[in-house]
Amino acid sequence: MSEANVPQEPVAPAEGIVVGVDGSDPALCALDWAAHEARRRGVPLNIVTSYTIPVFAASSMDAGYATLDDQVIRDGAQEVLDAARDRIGDIGVDVRLRIESGDPAGVLMELSEQADLVVVGTRGRGGFVGRLLGSVSSALPAHAKCPTVVVPLCVSKRAAGDPAIRDVVVVGVDGSDRARRAVLVAAEQASARGIPLRVVCALPPVSGSLAWMPATVDQEALTIDVRRQLSVGKRWLASHFPDLVIETDVIEGAPIEVLIEESARATLMVTGSRGRGGFAGMLLGSTSQGVLHHSKGPVLVVPDSPDPRLDDRASFDHDDGA
Repeated sequence: MSEANVPQEPVAPAEGIVVGVDGSDPALCALDWAAHEARRRGVPLNIVTSYTIPVFAASSMDAGYATLDDQVIRDGAQEVLDAARDRIGDIGVDVRLRIESGDPAGVLMELSEQADLVVVGTRGRGGFVGRLLGSVSSALPAHAKCPTVVVPLCVSKRAAGDPAIRDVVVVGVDGSDRARRAVLVAAEQASARGIPLRVVCALPPVSGSLAWMPATVDQEALTIDVRRQLSVGKRWLASHFPDLVIETDVIEGAPIEVLIEESARATLMVTGSRGRGGFAGMLLGSTSQGVLHHSKGPVLVVPDSPDPRLDDRASFDHDDGA
């Protein structure tokens, strides 16, 4: 019987924060961040590892051998969880250890249906337990039902008190509703932390190197228009978060490069899971993958879901700010 045909029990719901671990350095970095966030929010922390039965064992006609192999792997998974629990110590919240059997991405996606946040590292180690990370950090953010934070290993190497790092939440926008949902979540994150929100729009330069760009496009006029849209968006956002300090900026450059540079100085980077197509849509969509894997700080990816606060956004387009 193949691995795909092995019956698996449904994954039980998890509330609070879920963090995937496999014992690797990136996973431990994600664990540290998740533990700090759970303590800050005062919510449970679910430390999860997942494994699958190797195909050569699951397909064996010797049922006893398959059972033994499964137990060996579970024992290894338990060691990973025990080490993770020892690492964080007493953080003042309910810590729950979970071993799940099944595809790692699928397990975390199921857990995301009830969780407040799912946290993973950017890369994991090889092997069965190690499959939890790596490709999961690519697949999970696009399909999770709750926000996902991807924590790069370099976060652990940030120097304490480094003046280049600001207490600020940064969010990339492109004018789409998905980006506006990300802005609202970013505003919530900044407000909860008591720090400013920085709203950034990356504007690739219009030059002769872009043969597909109409010659009539004026870079300065385009920049002015984007700044105007950001100003309108700022007034809308301030209507929902009146006490939040909001900065806006238009930065000339490739979206991936701009956001990676911003991530090096931010407490948290926020982006939508997808953007709109075309020129402006370059900020999100496939760009979010590049940002996730090269970011210098934690990146929170907001899923595409309804938000009633978007309903009044259009009314601000007719407000000239006078």
